[in-house]
Amino acid sequence: MTRPATFRRGLTAAALALIALISPPAHAQGTPPPRPALWVVQDADTTLYLFGTIHFMRPDVDWRTARVAEALQASDALVLEVSDPDDQAAVAPLIQQYGTSPARPLSSLLSPEDLVRLDTAARTLGASASQMDPLRPWLAGVMLSSALPARGGFEAGSGVDVQLRAEAVRTTKPIRGLETPADQVRMLAGFSEEGQIAFLRNTLDTFGDAPVELGQLAEAWTRGDVESIGAITLAPMKARTPIVFDTTIVARNRRWAEQIATMLDAPGTTFIAVGALHLAGEDSVQVILQQAGIEAERVQ
Repeated sequence: MTRPATFRRGLTAAALALIALISPPAHAQGTPPPRPALWVVQDADTTLYLFGTIHFMRPDVDWRTARVAEALQASDALVLEVSDPDDQAAVAPLIQQYGTSPARPLSSLLSPEDLVRLDTAARTLGASASQMDPLRPWLAGVMLSSALPARGGFEAGSGVDVQLRAEAVRTTKPIRGLETPADQVRMLAGFSEEGQIAFLRNTLDTFGDAPVELGQLAEAWTRGDVESIGAITLAPMKARTPIVFDTTIVARNRRWAEQIATMLDAPGTTFIAVGALHLAGEDSVQVILQQAGIEAERVQ
């Protein structure tokens, strides 16, 4: 059952609620073209672009604007959440170490009703509750969430971060990560068992409603409507699972803001691309930077 590529996407998207920001189909005639938000942080000799990504996308979507293309071309390096989102060799042993617990299977942690719901949701993956039984609750939640984009025709291989990385490789730009796969897995595995079960149950609670929310978020991302992104996803996440919100959003934003501030010490231009949820809301990277006296100006 352990499929590193699927789980890896879940780590950066599904479980962290970033998966909610999928891309819509190519815009219809007469509607505004995609204009996802872009910011810039500058000092005398340094330029840092901040761009919110979506990790799953339909392959026919043209999301790149001239402003984004210019910023990427002008940059000396690309910084992503993780330097190589498809590094299966790095993820597989982590999944085995932190994601399974045969001694405490899901069947011993969930109610009979929850097990029925788990089985129903698992069958959308071509799996079953019995096959998922050895997984720890956090990983089961990630696995279920990672199935949602495929139901709408969205592909991890067409995600914004993947496309940005491919272009950086093609143009021989250095690629760095703000964190490692091990950081992400340990973060999720570090939740208490009670917290993991709450996360899994919340995934099951919202599983059927996810397509509606995904559509709303897709429209907001396309418009560059950061306020709506926060209202649709961050506010409910904070209310339903505050520990997940604090750990996967706020704490990471603070760590990333510290790294970004340090980048201003070195001259040059860098394109920084992270999940769009991290650039929305009152705890966004930009707000944290502003609290440190560093202004992020929106340029798209």
